[in-house]
Amino acid sequence: MERAKLAGLQGEEHDAQLNRWRTASEAVQAAITAHAAAAGLNRYELEQAVKEAVRHGREDPAAE
Repeated sequence: MERAKLAGLQGEEHDAQLNRWRTASEAVQAAITAHAAAAGLNRYELEQAVKEAVRHGREDPAAE
């Protein structure tokens, strides 16, 4: 979501949003790596499953 917010931004606004996207991306990668290690899962396969779930998921499944 943070990366999509880069569209149309320039200058300092773009740089600030890019930094937010990088921070969010690093946090996700760290969480996936930690979870995979703790659960004995393949990190790559877990990351792909997370990406697939995000692409096909709903914003708030509880809203239905």
